[in-house]
Amino acid sequence: MTTSDTAGFDAIVIGAGFSGLYALHRLREQGLRTVVLEKAENVGGTWLFNRYPGARCDIESIEYSYSFSDETQQEWVWTETMPRQPEIEAYLNFVADRLDLRRDIRFHTEVTGMTFDEAASRWEVRTAAGDTLTAPFVVAATGILSVPKEPEIAGMDTFGGLSLFTSRWPKHDVDLTGKRVGVIGTGSTGVQLIPVVAQQAEHLTVFQRSPAYTLPWEVRPFDDGELDELKANYAEIRAAQREHAVGAARLSAFSVMFEMMTKPPLKSASREEQLRAIDEGGIIGALSWGDVFFDIEANQMAAKLYGEAVARIVEDPATAAALTPTHPFGCKRPIIDQGYYQTFNRDNVTLVDLRKGPIVEVTPTGIRTEQGDYELDAIIYATGFDAMTGAMTRISVTGRDGMSLADFWSTEGPYAYLGIAVAGFPNLFIVQAPGSPAPASNFVTALEHHVEWIGDCIEYLRANGYSTIEALPDAQREWIEHTAELVAPTVLVHPTCNSWYNGGNVPGKKRMYMGYTAGIPEYRRRCDEVVDAGYAGFKLA
Repeated sequence: MTTSDTAGFDAIVIGAGFSGLYALHRLREQGLRTVVLEKAENVGGTWLFNRYPGARCDIESIEYSYSFSDETQQEWVWTETMPRQPEIEAYLNFVADRLDLRRDIRFHTEVTGMTFDEAASRWEVRTAAGDTLTAPFVVAATGILSVPKEPEIAGMDTFGGLSLFTSRWPKHDVDLTGKRVGVIGTGSTGVQLIPVVAQQAEHLTVFQRSPAYTLPWEVRPFDDGELDELKANYAEIRAAQREHAVGAARLSAFSVMFEMMTKPPLKSASREEQLRAIDEGGIIGALSWGDVFFDIEANQMAAKLYGEAVARIVEDPATAAALTPTHPFGCKRPIIDQGYYQTFNRDNVTLVDLRKGPIVEVTPTGIRTEQGDYELDAIIYATGFDAMTGAMTRISVTGRDGMSLADFWSTEGPYAYLGIAVAGFPNLFIVQAPGSPAPASNFVTALEHHVEWIGDCIEYLRANGYSTIEALPDAQREWIEHTAELVAPTVLVHPTCNSWYNGGNVPGKKRMYMGYTAGIPEYRRRCDEVVDAGYAGFKLA
């Protein structure tokens, strides 16, 4: 490919995950000559790389899927109520083939930089291979959890055993049978991974930095005829999704959390009522109180109840105490739990609470902590993501007047108008940017609205002779102030919470809650208002 034969695109999409595939389909249907640039060898995005044992979605499969195509939703056959990674990856490959998307996707093409040419009102997009592609519009479908937070532990390169990273798990099966395995990290990935690895390893040592809240969940294969019945009611299911706050009308981790807010307050509950909640609801019952998300004292009371519920599962009192979280419940993404706490009753599992003494270094034979040395044959790093902004800040994005997106987000904060566009960067649309519903919703429901809004916007510009659209700084600031006001009364902004929601998990990252929490219907209403007012908050030229 040469520079000369790349000109003439109407739109360039970056990324071939859920968002990128739909963006390509939508823009192509509108008659735009569109190309997708994907650094990997295949479609799938996050679900291509995060193939670690136990990887699974926390939204029901029939809702964690595209609604825009009745053909794909009727033809694809899900096997479980909540899909595992291999099935989601296979589904995205099916969609790419069914809609003939691959012919407009360039794989093994990493975007390294992009600059807006103000005179021509076009973006120049550069790749690692040295090529340049141009188009008036760029849709960044780069994902909210696509950039791993790389561990920085002294001595990692000296380890003589097997080093594995959950965010780039090998394609081939990894046999951990008979091995002494260490896992660093007990976030969502760790909670999914640990029960599976424990069944394989000779011994598993879990190095826990921060205990996690989990929601025990039953995931099961569909019964005979059950999926066909659901498909027959897809119109109703999709309508309910669009009207649900989190975009998932059926059971999901998010819908359970929203339901908790409707419960009676914990601070006025008697001790008998508190114990009854654990008796009847277990761990989830310990957290199901209406004031937990808004009152830090109630949240701390719920944490103690949660510890009591954990102690009913984990046999060793010291281990149960170490597994009890201390950060506010709700300030991190809820985690689906399938036998996580029961795993710590196994004879071949040891928990190392790093709050009692952190990791000092990785040695040639294992891990050294302030509490002692641990001999290992394999180390698995499950250390999280630089979420929401990480993918775009790793690309050199230059807008008007030489403005750098990475510099803007690092100094001013992760600002974006409507969670779609950033002032100073005309004709650049970011699917699920900061200020979007992505962190607190069904990602697929939210992204479909984003892509459709972007497609309609580009169609409007072209039909009315506009060459550029650009978010105005004041509108962007007001939107971020609005999103901040929504979470101000909640524990989501409590100073003890360090999560990818607010960037607190990445040293030096500007701290700000990056999601829109009023719900997808309200978000969609506000986006519609902007359009009805002639794209208020944007400058069209």
